Amino acid sequence: MHGPVSTAWLLVALCAATGVYCLLRMRGGGEQRRAAGGEALMGFGMAAMAVPAAVFTPPRWAWPVYAAVFGAAALHALWAGRGDPRHLHHLVGSAAMVYMAAAMAVSPHAAHHAHGGTGVPLLTGALLLYFVGYVLLSGVRLVPAAAPAGATPPAPSGWGDRPELARACRLSMGIGMVAMLLAM
Repeated sequence: MHGPVSTAWLLVALCAATGVYCLLRMRGGGEQRRAAGGEALMGFGMAAMAVPAAVFTPPRWAWPVYAAVFGAAALHALWAGRGDPRHLHHLVGSAAMVYMAAAMAVSPHAAHHAHGGTGVPLLTGALLLYFVGYVLLSGVRLVPAAAPAGATPPAPSGWGDRPELARACRLSMGIGMVAMLLAM
């Protein structure tokens, strides 16, 4: 990833912390477990991709492997999303990771010039629009709704079951994706 080293380290920390939280959320069952697993993969993958090149430059063979892992995650999301549109975000996120890995495989130091070097490539721009919209929508969803008078919210059984924390993790990964796409 290109850009300031301090920004890259902040992105690494944010994505790794999100990945750890998502791993802890996997202790739940059913759909929460599956969603948390995909989000943990995304968080750790984004953290690994955001490590500054000055600290560690992956070997050339790592990028195709990276693309294959996230390609498999995209296929899984496509299969899971055929009856449930909630998986489509995982599909877009995994496809974005494949796109960024493919761009880095072409030339790690000139990935942003892979499409002629002028302006923002169309796919990068489309992904940026998607993730900016996702971040804005996720931020709005974090705003607490007014509870009816006298109503007490149900107490979650554990901190891993708190939906607002899961939304905050998705928001942070969306922000991370925007930062990574801007740095391409």
